[in-house]
Amino acid sequence: MGILSDLSKSGSTDQVALIKYLNAEAGIQIRTIQITPFSGGYSNLTYLLEINESVKWVLRMPPKGADIKSGHDMSREYKILNALYPLNQKVPKPVLYCSKTEVLGATFYIMEYVSGYILRSEMNEVNPDEKTMRHIFQQFMDTFVDVHQLDYVKAGLGDLGIPDQYAERQISGWTKRYFHAKTDDIKSAEKMAAWLREHIPPASGTSLIHNDFKYDNLILDIGNSNVTTILDWEMSTIGDPLMDLGSSLGYWVNVDDPDWLLAIKLSPTTIPGNPSREGLLQEYAVKSGIDPGNGVFYYVYGLFKLAVIAQQIYARYVSGHTTDARFAGLNKVVDACATIGLQSISRKRLDGLF
Repeated sequence: MGILSDLSKSGSTDQVALIKYLNAEAGIQIRTIQITPFSGGYSNLTYLLEINESVKWVLRMPPKGADIKSGHDMSREYKILNALYPLNQKVPKPVLYCSKTEVLGATFYIMEYVSGYILRSEMNEVNPDEKTMRHIFQQFMDTFVDVHQLDYVKAGLGDLGIPDQYAERQISGWTKRYFHAKTDDIKSAEKMAAWLREHIPPASGTSLIHNDFKYDNLILDIGNSNVTTILDWEMSTIGDPLMDLGSSLGYWVNVDDPDWLLAIKLSPTTIPGNPSREGLLQEYAVKSGIDPGNGVFYYVYGLFKLAVIAQQIYARYVSGHTTDARFAGLNKVVDACATIGLQSISRKRLDGLF
């Protein structure tokens, strides 16, 4: 059985298996079910389940060909939701976790659907106005700092990660992942990895970190544009909060960046009302009380992570595990991330790099 090969097809083997499992384990008898894939993601598979015309759940599971240990561990994400939801943190309510791979070909979990809207990289005529975008950014930053200031031990997440030498292990781990997935000879990416290894700063502290905190992982209230929910906790751990900031900086494209960088932006950070990368850095410093210095190491780290993730997906495309046409040019994204990273290193700043 292929992983979710035909889950949204009525009467398919996957759908029948899911209905049988939910009838037995979820405390609900399914009369009708409509399953719709969420589009736009590059990582885990996510489906909307509309059951009996009244219940809305979301199902998440790894993509076909994914290495579960490298960031697609559904039990880990479900554990985090279970820990944070009772504390009134901004997460969806978890429903159940399935460890039985024979049901759909992989582990999966289900959470409640949360209504609202999500900012995407290309929204065009529905972009927020400048005042609303400034408010959304402040919500973004306040929520980000709140995550880092959460008492993760009290939440029961003290064993989620190993904070000692977190940065060293991240650089080593992402470098190994890059070479494991390597297809093309991109020297700039290798230079970026070497620079990071040689310039690891002292740890700034220890906190719960999300590791993929960006606009399209936040659900906003339709009425007031406040952040109601944080999605995609699959890579969350305990570590240095400035490394988490670096992951977010990696997604941040400035309106005056080169056209080739604007063309591959993954987050709506150029909408008027957003700060520049250095503005983001300074806002985080003020709200968190943590000094990030010039932020170059953390920004380059975020870019390197994006390069490695793009390379991993591209390697899956090359090997035939996916035929999604969006993935055919991801080797160019690897090169672009490395180019901007090396420019930031050379200029010793985050803005005005070209």
